[in-house]
Amino acid sequence: MKTAVVTGASSGIGAATACRLAASGYDVVLGARRIDRLEAVAAEFGGRALPLDVTDPGSVEAFVAQVEDCSVLVNNAGGALGLEPVAEADDEKWRAMYDVNVLGTMRMTRALLPHLVASGDGHVVNVGSIAGLETYDGGAGYTAAKHALLAVTETLRLELLGQPVRVTDVAPGAVETEFSIVRFAGDEARAAKVYEGMTPLTADDVAECIVFAITRPSHVNIDQIVVKPRDQARAQRVYRSNS
Repeated sequence: MKTAVVTGASSGIGAATACRLAASGYDVVLGARRIDRLEAVAAEFGGRALPLDVTDPGSVEAFVAQVEDCSVLVNNAGGALGLEPVAEADDEKWRAMYDVNVLGTMRMTRALLPHLVASGDGHVVNVGSIAGLETYDGGAGYTAAKHALLAVTETLRLELLGQPVRVTDVAPGAVETEFSIVRFAGDEARAAKVYEGMTPLTADDVAECIVFAITRPSHVNIDQIVVKPRDQARAQRVYRSNS
């Protein structure tokens, strides 16, 4: 049985992806900081939950030491903090976003790449965002991080040319998860307004795209999947009903 590692798997897209991969026959190793929630997700399908903070090199090292082999790595851990304009930018928020979205992905990929190559049929899926393809007011810190992540993804694909490892970017638009609650520091009312009057994607919608890319024949590389709800044309161009 092939092993798949999913980061940020305690909720949202990561949890949904872990469930779908297990249903597709993978032995799934889940990593996240919230170990209680992670263990609850893993218990749903018999996955293995291991504590992981991708911003901590020691945590990454300890996690990877417990992974004997790996065919699939889904770098899902990430997130946004705040929506301040550049003129009011918070250094720590920008640093934290870059650390988790970019450096965290680099750390996990670097650590597991020997396993992925040795598997003879490896796959790295980086969960990006439409924020990696466009910009919007107040989003500079997050869009900069996701643009950087896309650059890492595309560079990795070049560097692995000729190796048995596929590389995919999955770039979602508006997905109703804990994303906005985290972005707005727990302000649930403000987070709810992001999706008000529209039908956003669900975590499972995105997970389905991720697993679709992974389950193509090994000679088929899906370079990028951009997925948005029907009600969204761009990051800040959204149709909202009045009802």
